[in-house]
Amino acid sequence: MKIGITNDHAAAQLKFSIMKELEENGYEVVNYGTDGTQAFDYPEAAIPLCKALQNKEVDLGIAICGTGVGISIACNKHKGIRACCCSEPASARLTREHNDANVICFGARIVGEELAKDIVRAFITTEFSHEERHVRRIQMVTDIENDQL
Repeated sequence: MKIGITNDHAAAQLKFSIMKELEENGYEVVNYGTDGTQAFDYPEAAIPLCKALQNKEVDLGIAICGTGVGISIACNKHKGIRACCCSEPASARLTREHNDANVICFGARIVGEELAKDIVRAFITTEFSHEERHVRRIQMVTDIENDQL
């Protein structure tokens, strides 16, 4: 599985820790975020990750900013992106299972390093359920996105 990761300046250190963990577990990781702590706007960080997902260059995405909220809002403005901000593993698992989310977001200032790894692990190891009710609801969201509702 190929995973894209992006971040703003608040999350560079956490990003490197997550990248190392993923690579040690056999995942290919593509870094789209900033590597430094100089101000870097989260909407700019979201763009290359979301384009890579849209173009099927990566399978799933991880987006990190200070709180996780701003970058999740920015990611969700991109067509076909279903990003969820989570601060614990249960929501990360359920958003894959029920919403077929393709981006997990969280805050470097909100969750610690080990919890962030647990969130990522729950997200990337969970499959979409394909239950009819979830498929129907995702289609409704897609219809909204396409201005068909």
